[in-house]
Amino acid sequence: METVSNPATAARVLAARVLSVRTVGTTAVLAELSGLHDVLALQALLLEQPLPGQVDVLAAAETVMVRADSPAAARRMASLLLELDLTAQSHAEGKLVTIDTVYDGEDLAEVGRLTGLGAEGVVAAHTGQVWTVAFGGFAPGFGYMVGENQSLEVPRRSSPRTEVPAGAVALAGNYSAVYPRKSPGGWQLIGRTAARMWDLGREQPALAAPGDRVQFRAVRELVEVPDPEAPSGSEGPAVTDPSLQSGLRILSPGLQSLIEDLGRPGHAGLGVSAAGALDRSSLRRANRMVGNQPHAAVVETVAGGLRVQAAGDQVLAVTGAPSALTVLTPSNVSDANGTDNQPAEQVREVPMATAFALLDGEILTVGPPERGFRSYLAIRGGVVAEAVLGSRSTDTMSGIGPAPLAAGQLLAAGAATSSNVVGNPELQPDFPDAGVTVLDLVPGPRDDWFDTAALESLCAQDWEVTPRSNRVGMRLNGEPLRRSREGELASEGTVAGAVQIPPEGQPVLFLADHPITGGYPVIGVVVDHQLDLAAQIPIGGRIRFRWAPGHGPAADASSERANASQTTDSPSTDSPDKVSN
Repeated sequence: METVSNPATAARVLAARVLSVRTVGTTAVLAELSGLHDVLALQALLLEQPLPGQVDVLAAAETVMVRADSPAAARRMASLLLELDLTAQSHAEGKLVTIDTVYDGEDLAEVGRLTGLGAEGVVAAHTGQVWTVAFGGFAPGFGYMVGENQSLEVPRRSSPRTEVPAGAVALAGNYSAVYPRKSPGGWQLIGRTAARMWDLGREQPALAAPGDRVQFRAVRELVEVPDPEAPSGSEGPAVTDPSLQSGLRILSPGLQSLIEDLGRPGHAGLGVSAAGALDRSSLRRANRMVGNQPHAAVVETVAGGLRVQAAGDQVLAVTGAPSALTVLTPSNVSDANGTDNQPAEQVREVPMATAFALLDGEILTVGPPERGFRSYLAIRGGVVAEAVLGSRSTDTMSGIGPAPLAAGQLLAAGAATSSNVVGNPELQPDFPDAGVTVLDLVPGPRDDWFDTAALESLCAQDWEVTPRSNRVGMRLNGEPLRRSREGELASEGTVAGAVQIPPEGQPVLFLADHPITGGYPVIGVVVDHQLDLAAQIPIGGRIRFRWAPGHGPAADASSERANASQTTDSPSTDSPDKVSN
């Protein structure tokens, strides 16, 4: 682990500062602080005065993760964060939210026993203090709230529930929270509320955002609030109006077909990941082919099987995993002069990464990939879908965005302007097959939870991509990695490309729909420019990790010796894995 020492004067020791900065891949850094007060102060400062290149800020229990728009910006952030003085920084007091709660949770009696307060004492303690939303995570609208005392500190359940109802009021550790939607969970349930913690119909979707204060109020019964008229953005087809006739009708969605664009970065504080296309370069390439803007929405499909029929004449392009593209012209489709001169169905093949016409009534079938895993279908004008938090992407983790495509659904095409020029055919990159794909890793931020043997084992074996993989993450199978530390890690921010090691030792490589916070140590992060490649590794394919050039245990040890005498005024920001005050 590369460390830059920073001798400090007694006066500076008393000042509130970032303690250290760890690298998180190539485009993010993790600032470590002494406590939640400093976490909130740093978060408030960065939101008020963003660092150059700052894209997103995510506070957690003891850390603040800052995402940058480039590796160069991320490298500069390390020294900038260490220079910040948080002593006089006070985070703005958020609004006060009152949440009516019926205290009849299944774990209320157990919490009373664990705390020694009894059931009535738990209710009194929970309602008798003001809670502050420290950070978001787990799901949109799920806020980790800290109280004014620790009288309700309790462990998570030893056996998590497979289903916790929406509105459940819960405790775990020093935190309280309200589950915004039905989901699995291991927190202790003490009550329930009808408050809508997440509502896309509101200007601010989260009822209680980070920095807001919450007062729970005990009631005997709940007043159910009807669902708002505004659409949720996560249910129903992208187009439901039958009068919209120009676009693509889904005849078969294949294994899974989703609407995706370049995602919705910048909402991590609300518990929302960026999501978006897993292979971003293929999405951009498809949009160039048909003359769309780079961020236009397309269809992402896996493993072939997608069949669509043109409603009106369309211009399409398919990129990503190389697949056979066949066009069926039904016998009842007329030619350009209106003459039905096609006595029988005709089939033709069209090339990948090339714009082509799909005439009204013609059917396109995307065959199984020869290599790779995901294909991207762009339509001139882009797929019309409702934007949620600035993006039309489907987020499978949170349920935000359009529902997966279904047979019979009509996707409308947006309006293309005359300035949108159809692009020339392009060469596609090589795509991985079922063999071994090499991915470069930047160590950390928690590689120090593993000894040398585990770090060597990570890069000395092939990891198989299991069928349990999805857009949230690729679950890998191999010789398990063992931690060298006991205990659990406080939840902290994660990024796409993070290789997280759960207790069983089998890595999970996070993809675009990953949870924004996690409590398992991340041993390394795939370099950002290889995430497109990682997304194309098929089920059954194998991954071989290697340390990115200039990183890894040997490089860290050498850098540590070289930088041991440097101070805060001249930290090494070339590629810091950890920079400390």
